Amino acid sequence: MAVGCAPPLRGRGRGLGSVVFRQQKWKSSVSTQAKMPPCNFVPEKYKSHSYERMRKIREQNISPSLRTFYKKPLLLHQGHMQWLFDYEGRRYLDLFAGIVTVGVGHCHPKVTMATQKQLARLWHISSIYMHPSIQEYAEKLTSFFPDPLKVIYLTNSGSEANDLAMFMARLYTRNFDIISFRGAYHGGSPYTLGLTSLGLYKHGVANGFGCLTTMLPDVFRGPWGGSHCRDSPVQTVRKCTCSEGVCHAKDQYIEQFKDTLNTSVPKRIAGFIAEPIQGVNGAVQYPRGFLKEAYQLVRERQGVCISDEVQTGFGRTGSHFWGFQTHGVVPDIVTLAKGIEIASSLAQNLHVNTFGGNPLACTVGAAVLDAIEEDGLQKNSEDVGTYMLLELAKLRDKFKIVGDVRGRGLMIGVEMVTDKDHRHPLPAEEVSQILEDCKDMGVLIGRGGLYSQTFRIKPPMCITKKDVDFAVEVFDTALQRHMERAAARQT
Repeated sequence: MAVGCAPPLRGRGRGLGSVVFRQQKWKSSVSTQAKMPPCNFVPEKYKSHSYERMRKIREQNISPSLRTFYKKPLLLHQGHMQWLFDYEGRRYLDLFAGIVTVGVGHCHPKVTMATQKQLARLWHISSIYMHPSIQEYAEKLTSFFPDPLKVIYLTNSGSEANDLAMFMARLYTRNFDIISFRGAYHGGSPYTLGLTSLGLYKHGVANGFGCLTTMLPDVFRGPWGGSHCRDSPVQTVRKCTCSEGVCHAKDQYIEQFKDTLNTSVPKRIAGFIAEPIQGVNGAVQYPRGFLKEAYQLVRERQGVCISDEVQTGFGRTGSHFWGFQTHGVVPDIVTLAKGIEIASSLAQNLHVNTFGGNPLACTVGAAVLDAIEEDGLQKNSEDVGTYMLLELAKLRDKFKIVGDVRGRGLMIGVEMVTDKDHRHPLPAEEVSQILEDCKDMGVLIGRGGLYSQTFRIKPPMCITKKDVDFAVEVFDTALQRHMERAAARQT
C-alpha cells in the first residue's frame, strides 16, 4: 500500500551513505590487478529515464527514510545469479543479496520459469479458498523442519512474521514479557521495534511495551571472550585460558542472562527471541552452548523460545538448513513455522492475512527450495563460505584496522576498528570510503553494526571460489588505499 505525504524540508544534513569527504591532494599509488570472473550473461539495454531524472524522481516522490548506499547511488537495471548490472551495463559482484534475500541468485532460471507459469495461471485469491500452491509449498517447507515444527502461517515480511510470533507467544502462554538481545534487529513495525535494539532504527514514539533487552554475548566486543568461544572456522584475536570443553565467557554471559530474568521480568514470561547469528548487527556469534542454556532458563519460566531465521535460514550457514540447528536446539516458534500446539492457540478467534500464502508467492517459494537442493547451495555455502572466512582472516592478520572476521557459511561479518587492542570502531566516514572503493572496483558489500562499523557479506549462495578470490583481492586493495589515506592525513 502506498502512503502519500508532503515532501520533507531538505536541509544540509548528512544521510546514511551520503558522506562528503574533503578533496585529497594526493593520488593513490595502489592499483588493483583483480580480474573479475567471466560471465556469459548479456544484460538488456537500459531504456528507461536518464540517471539524473531517476535521482530527481527519488528526491521528490520517494520517502527520504528509504536511504541509499554510496555518494552517487547505483541505478541497477538487471541481475543474473551473483551478478548485478547498472544502467550503463557495468557489472558488479553482489555480496549482499538484496539484504540477504536473494539466496539462490538473481533471476534464477528455475524460479523465473515457475513464476512466469504461475502468472499466466492464477495471481491471487486469498487464503479463504484452497489453491494447489499453498498446500504444495507448506508440505515442502515443513519437510525441512524437525518435529514438532510442522505448521506454518505465511506472512509478507520478516517484520510481520516476528510481529505474529510475539502475538502467538503471548496468546499461548498468557504471559506478556518478551526478551531479546541488545544489538538485535527483529523488524521495524511498531510492535517489533520493542525487540529491535539498534539506535538507528528507533524513533521517538512509544513502542515495545513488555519488551526487555539483555546483554549481547558478543565474544569480540563484549566484556568476555576468548580464542575458542565461537562455532566458526575463525576465532577472535582475544586470548583466554579455557581448557577444552570449557568456556568461561559463556558462563559469564549466562549469569548476565539470569540477572535479567531475576530483576527485570516476572516469574513467568511470554518468550525469548534471538537470531542464531545476529544479522543487521554484523554477523555476531554467541559462545558455544549459550543458546541451549538460555532456552532452558526461558522454558523454566514457561516462556517460549523463538528463532528468527530471516537471515540465517535456508542453508546459508552451510552445515545446517536452519541456524538454530547449529546450536543444538529446537525452538518453539520459528518465524517461518511453529509447533502445532502454539499454532492452535491462534485459531481460537479469526486471524487472516490477505496476501500471505498467495499462489504466486507459494510457487516462487517452492521453486526456491527446489533450486537450493538441485544446485547444492547449502553445501556450496559451507565450502565457499569457509574458504572466504579463511581468506578474510588473512586480511585481519595483515591490517590493524580489521578487528574481527566471523560467521558460518555465507553469513559473514568483518568488523573494522581503529586498532585491535582497544577495539574502538573505525569512524563511519572511513568505513564509507572503503565501501565506495570496493564498489568502484566492482564489488557490492553490505554494512551494519551498532556503529555501522561492520561489513556484512551475505551473497547469493551460488557464488564460487573464483568470485571469492576476486572479492578478497578487491577488499585488500581498498584496505591498502585506506591505510595510504590515513598516512597522508598524518603528514
